[in-house]
Amino acid sequence: MKIEASPVSETTRRDADAPGSCVQRKLASASIWTDAMLAALQNGVKGSKWHSLIDKVFRLDTLALGWAQVEKNARAAGVDRMSVKRFAQARDRYLSELAHALQDGSYRPQPVRRVYIPKGKGRRPLGIPAVKDRVVQAAMKLVIEPIFEHEFEPRSYGFRPGLGCKDALREVDQHVKAGYCWVVDADLQSYFDSNPHLPLLAREAARIADGRVLELIQSFLKQDIMEDMTRWTPTSGSPQGAVVSPLLANLYLHELDVEMRQAGLVMVRYADDAVVLCRTREEAEAALSRMRAWVDTNGLTLHPDKTHVGDCRLEGHGFEFLGYRFEAGQRWVRTKSLMGLRDKIRALTKRHRGDSIESIIASINPILRGWFGYFQHAHRYTFSSVDGFVRRRLRAILRRQLHRPGQGRCLRDHTRWPNAFFANLGLFTMSEALRLARQSRCGNN
Repeated sequence: MKIEASPVSETTRRDADAPGSCVQRKLASASIWTDAMLAALQNGVKGSKWHSLIDKVFRLDTLALGWAQVEKNARAAGVDRMSVKRFAQARDRYLSELAHALQDGSYRPQPVRRVYIPKGKGRRPLGIPAVKDRVVQAAMKLVIEPIFEHEFEPRSYGFRPGLGCKDALREVDQHVKAGYCWVVDADLQSYFDSNPHLPLLAREAARIADGRVLELIQSFLKQDIMEDMTRWTPTSGSPQGAVVSPLLANLYLHELDVEMRQAGLVMVRYADDAVVLCRTREEAEAALSRMRAWVDTNGLTLHPDKTHVGDCRLEGHGFEFLGYRFEAGQRWVRTKSLMGLRDKIRALTKRHRGDSIESIIASINPILRGWFGYFQHAHRYTFSSVDGFVRRRLRAILRRQLHRPGQGRCLRDHTRWPNAFFANLGLFTMSEALRLARQSRCGNN
């Protein structure tokens, strides 16, 4: 039996027809996935399962590629306190040790260090594996990812090669403009902590027959978690923060993607964040019932307060997706995303900051540029509001430097330090950036 590819656009299907095509090559490293393997991926393998993969994981060049990804991300140390910088100092020795341990079967992952990061009014748990374990996970992901990527649905965008948030938002925007205005806004409650291990392992075993690779994946799912002096073994979920977790998340939810597509529904998903776009209320309610049935059957839970059906053409009935809010025919910046930006700017523009105004502007410009780059399709009012907020913060600093307390709101301050004053100092202005972006788009058309 051959592996069936998921339906994709005609262009992508034509590009993928040839073995070793550029589309397939994007999914796989040439040093791991040869043209012969890519041809087998395209044409199907015996029994639909892949054998003899562990030898590709423990090869030194595969581990080196995994290390390059870990080094690039440069995150915090795990429970062993080995930093990325320290690993780099003895890179060749550590990679050789990992290769031998994986080859002779003595490799055992260390516990995951549990930390928390802010999330709204609460905190989100984050798992930090040891650097050595991140290297092995990255190497394993390079080997197995193309097997599953070959089958994933085209409307699954989260943490996939060549795809990202902007692609998912573009898909949603196109369907809303085409009349798919009744939307199921679905929120999977604590997904990364709750996806069941046994069904997930079964999905992996449906395509991978190499027992040692399956044992390696299971060892990462069963990694102990350490928080302060407490240590326990999880019975479900995969640590949010582990290199392999996003791939496993997509794998577990792939069957949901397939079910919704076979039902003729448009579901756009980014990891555990999904929306179903429908033409009528009845279709949306039926879609929610179908999704709820699948979720309940597969050991997951839809958040009772964050999952709802609404007509995004109406004010107050919109939905949020990847930082945006779609409502009343417009794309807005989600309030939480806007407040997050303001908090970052406040932290860098405290009135008692002793740096020059030029230095302060230089420190906030990268944040403003990056934020605008992502949210430039939001309603234009957002940008003039942010620009005014930033300039007020800077005027308050200038007042403080003159030993004059205040918030920089009075007419005298605007006269002394007009908008042009900050523009001459190089302050990134979102309203101007939006004007130039629209002018450029019009010129290209």
